[in-house]
Amino acid sequence: MGNFKGKDILHGNQFSRKDIDGIINVASGFEKELKKKDSLTLLRGKILATLFFEPSTRTRLSFEAAMQRLGGGVIGLGSVESSSVAKGETLADTVRTVSQYADAIVIRHPRTGSAKEAADAVPIPVINAGDGTGQHPTQALLDIYTIKKELGSLKNLTISMVGDLKYGRTVHALAELLSLFQARLYFVSPLALRMPEEITSGLRAKGIEVIETEDMLKAASGSHLIYMTRIQKERFADLSEYEKVKGSYVLNKAFLDRLKKKITILHPLPRIDEISADVDDYPGAAYFRQMRNGVFVRMAVLAMIFGKA
Repeated sequence: MGNFKGKDILHGNQFSRKDIDGIINVASGFEKELKKKDSLTLLRGKILATLFFEPSTRTRLSFEAAMQRLGGGVIGLGSVESSSVAKGETLADTVRTVSQYADAIVIRHPRTGSAKEAADAVPIPVINAGDGTGQHPTQALLDIYTIKKELGSLKNLTISMVGDLKYGRTVHALAELLSLFQARLYFVSPLALRMPEEITSGLRAKGIEVIETEDMLKAASGSHLIYMTRIQKERFADLSEYEKVKGSYVLNKAFLDRLKKKITILHPLPRIDEISADVDDYPGAAYFRQMRNGVFVRMAVLAMIFGKA
């Protein structure tokens, strides 16, 4: 995986199938090592800066845990209000400043394209942890890792992506990665939240079978896995439009009973009401296992960009 040394991680389309296989192997190795000891020393002396301009729990904490498990250190902005951003400092100047104190940067920002802007401004690696409605590549990597662990293979899969496909950066990146394995994809959403046309047309141009529907039961009945997403209230400029689509899809025990087959369930979290708590004990409910896998995959990504894997 030395080809990622010093590189930015910005978009799902930058990975080849060989890259994905390598990341899975490295992450699996770290998962096994952490069962034997609490931490490693691969990145001792290295510092990761976490710049989160939007709220985050899982992504931020898993990156911080990953860096510390590898023996490195972490610094962050704290709140945006307590930094020079509140004074009007530009994103480029902020990351230039931070690059003087850290060896790599993880950034989440509400503006699409912001991660590339940050990467273009500094000589150290930048990892995109979500740029508006754009991409979230490390989430897609941990999703792929989880799918492989849960289903045993990435080949010949049919996967349903459900909910906010228009603004959902996690599904944008994941669709790119799944196309490398010729997955059959159901896109299930209200018409107002359909997957962007540039993504669906790009997938079809690669020969990927894409079925767009509003019928979750039909899609799930023909799928190995459901990838649920939250209808993102914060992405709507007009809240009346949000009110029209919120609660469009709810996965609960009654739905699973109607499905009459076992299925694997993923969700990038946080959930609001799209997965009921009565699903949490279902054998195929893998979203909490998915969350933990983020540490191993982000350890792999960090080790890669520092040339240690």
